[in-house]
Amino acid sequence: MAAIRLQPEDSEVSQQARAVAADLISDDDRSVAADSWSIKSEYGSTLDDDQRHADAAEALSNANFPAASDSSSDKDETDAEASMLGFQSYWDAAYADDLTNFREHGHAGEVWFGVDVMETVASWTKSLCIDISQGCIPNDIDDIKSEPTELGDKLLSSWSVLDIGTGNGLLLQEFAKQGFSDLTGTDYSEGAINLAQRIANRDGFSNIKFLVDDVLETKLEKQFQLVLDKGTLDAIGLHPDGPVKRMMYWDSVSKLVASGGLLVITSCNSTKDELVQEVESFNQRKIVTAQELDTAMDQESCRDPSFGYLSHVRSYPTFMFGGSVGSRVATVAFLRN
Repeated sequence: MAAIRLQPEDSEVSQQARAVAADLISDDDRSVAADSWSIKSEYGSTLDDDQRHADAAEALSNANFPAASDSSSDKDETDAEASMLGFQSYWDAAYADDLTNFREHGHAGEVWFGVDVMETVASWTKSLCIDISQGCIPNDIDDIKSEPTELGDKLLSSWSVLDIGTGNGLLLQEFAKQGFSDLTGTDYSEGAINLAQRIANRDGFSNIKFLVDDVLETKLEKQFQLVLDKGTLDAIGLHPDGPVKRMMYWDSVSKLVASGGLLVITSCNSTKDELVQEVESFNQRKIVTAQELDTAMDQESCRDPSFGYLSHVRSYPTFMFGGSVGSRVATVAFLRN
């Protein structure tokens, strides 16, 4: 079955994006991840990705989305340029440049959202994991502020961590500094994985595992107690087929997070409330799917939501606009049932 791709009708943005994409992409934008599993692991299986495309597209077609509003040509041009971040070809080219700069000058490349955000994500998540390991579920009133202890550091060694869309791998280095030791980073760009491995080896973090893998078509069978996403869902949403791909994202991620584990998403394109709403929509879609199944076993396995909102970072700088308080970055933790 061929993959179904939904596209906005009569959209100037869509036409511009596809015109640029035709120049940038010679193969399917997911082909490198599918064909270049050059860094092997103990994981690995093939999923029916065409069927998953079709299922996501069918669910999307039954959903209600607001109609696109008229906008200026300047905004259309900006949106078309931004959508390039949703294509693998963009990242392959970007990490090829970063790899060259690293070889010639030792530069590790850009830290998405900044160093402060990266450090906040790592320290905040560490405290959250320690509390959960000790049976203390946060009450979502204050930021997590567990004091570092020898016992806490020992507890972290049992947490298996996966960073999807790891890029240059610097976020995993920060988690290693916090005491995590079972660390894996994946990215669908082979250039990113090569760069991350070189940087980690140089900086003394050779124990971090890096694998070529596309989260939307993941070959990973292992589940992880902590899955990190810093900007990957943002990039997926910038693809012209972003709504379908975001639905595929949740289907894949729900299989990667172990029961009782955490998914921590950091986004600059979605607010905390928007991420919570997206998770609730996924949970509802799973429940509806379960109700359509005939067997009681399948209905029982899908009865509970896949993810539940747990907490979010409150220490990021905020601003006031239109009577609402917001932040340029949101980091939200979800607990896997």
